[in-house]
Amino acid sequence: VQLQASGGGSVQTGDSLKLSCAASGRTAGFAGLAWFRQAPGKDRKFVAAIAWSGRSTYYEDSVKSRFTISKDTDKNMIWLQMDNLEPEDTAVYYCAANFGYGSTWYRSEYAYWGQGTQVTVSS
Repeated sequence: VQLQASGGGSVQTGDSLKLSCAASGRTAGFAGLAWFRQAPGKDRKFVAAIAWSGRSTYYEDSVKSRFTISKDTDKNMIWLQMDNLEPEDTAVYYCAANFGYGSTWYRSEYAYWGQGTQVTVSS
């Protein structure tokens, strides 16, 4: 499985960005995909997840009203629409895939990770 994240950039407070993650390889076995983020000097943290089958999604509380995760299983893609960005959203964003755990927020349940894309939000 290979995951390729893209779409990061430098924006200002209140702006929007849309991250993309393209999956390839053994995608038929996916149970869920997610976005995590890691700010400088901090642990990698959960942002949002989506079940590969069905409509289940799950969000971290601080992004729930601002971010939207979506998917296209035919294209093997997921996206993260990020609106009303805040400086606290600055981080490297990673997409990840799990087999068997659906829209879980547990980092340890994600076996495959993309390379990350930088999001910088300035005030």
